[in-house]
Amino acid sequence: MQSDPELRPNIGSDHQLPKSTDPASRPQKGMRALVWIGVLIVFAVGFFLVWHSKQTTQAAPGGGGRRGGGRGAGGGAVNLTAEAARKGDIGVYVDAIGTVIPVYTSSITSQVNGVITAVHYTEGQMVRKGDALIDIDPRPYQATLMQAEGILQRDQGLLAQAQMDLARYQAAWARNAIQKQQVDDEEKLVEQDQGVVKNDQGTVQFDQIQVQFCHIVAPIAGRVGLRLVDPGNVVQANSTTVLAVITQIQPITVVFTVPQDQLGGILPQLKKRARLPVDALDRTAQNKIESGTLLTLDNQIDTTTGTVKARAQFANKDGALFPNQFVNARLTVKTLKDVTLIPTATIQHNQQAAFVYVISDGHAHITPITVGVTDGLTAQVTGVNPGDQLATSGFEKLQNNSPVTISTGNGSGSPGGGRNGGGGRGHGQGGRQHNVGNASSGSSAP
Repeated sequence: MQSDPELRPNIGSDHQLPKSTDPASRPQKGMRALVWIGVLIVFAVGFFLVWHSKQTTQAAPGGGGRRGGGRGAGGGAVNLTAEAARKGDIGVYVDAIGTVIPVYTSSITSQVNGVITAVHYTEGQMVRKGDALIDIDPRPYQATLMQAEGILQRDQGLLAQAQMDLARYQAAWARNAIQKQQVDDEEKLVEQDQGVVKNDQGTVQFDQIQVQFCHIVAPIAGRVGLRLVDPGNVVQANSTTVLAVITQIQPITVVFTVPQDQLGGILPQLKKRARLPVDALDRTAQNKIESGTLLTLDNQIDTTTGTVKARAQFANKDGALFPNQFVNARLTVKTLKDVTLIPTATIQHNQQAAFVYVISDGHAHITPITVGVTDGLTAQVTGVNPGDQLATSGFEKLQNNSPVTISTGNGSGSPGGGRNGGGGRGHGQGGRQHNVGNASSGSSAP
């Protein structure tokens, strides 16, 4: 089979196939070139837009985030609020959850058998010692008392007769009219009658007490609880049925626990009979209910918790403290006088130490401090001097020697002025923490 010579490729002298001369391939190459040119134009426009946006942001006042104008990189200064350190007094406190405990609580039960004839108190009534509470039918005991009084009267008459006979015998024996034995016998009869009369007197007193038990009165002053019995109820002597409960309201006490580590500061003052103040606060620990004084500490430490119970007494004149109420007890151990106080909103922390930004000559300078006692939004520190201006906001833009301007629009030292809600970094606010801090001094920046 012979091949068509027209289909054979023309091979040149360099033994290479000649370039294609097909006219359809030339438009395809032109189309590809146009696509690539379009893609390059799109990339160029996008790059220009991004570059122009960055230039505009950096040129804007305060722009650039943390570096663009925040520390004066663009010629601007950090706008913040500040408050001055001051000299003053601050207390060292022990906070604990306490329970209101009445000084006296009386659960009244019946000591006689009988029917209740009257209930004299009303629920929740304030009673005084000796006020009538409940009456029990006294008639059976009055009858028994009358019998005992009759027996006593008879035996007293027999005793009187024996004493008269003894007097006659003694007179006759003085005249030698009778023998001495008769006088001695009569003396012993008198002594026997005296014993009988004394026994009768004891019976009468017992029956009188039984009659008194039928009229129940308040043993202490305080508030009566809900009514537990009604007229017509039958009660038994020495039963477990409670007829009324009275709790003393004024004064009243609060029992709370104190860490054993605080005993070193409390016991010496109790030995000196110092009256350590104790405040009873509500559940939020923000509002004071009543102020009192520490009475005493328990005689042993609870080994499971490492605490010792303490009792404080409150006058409770308005009755704000209620028996078995849970309160927050705040014991003032001592008061630090003339110490340096700063807002807790100014305190910052890093991994090494606590520090503040001291404003001087228009710049913020990192100054390490040691935090002592804190009381709400105030802290006692060492490392700064009273009168130093301390930054209370703008911490996300500050570094050492950053230029600053102090704003007075929000008020100096506003607790909410900082990025961290006034609490600094890692320094919680809002709770009543009154413990001595252990932050050590350091000079490294955050």
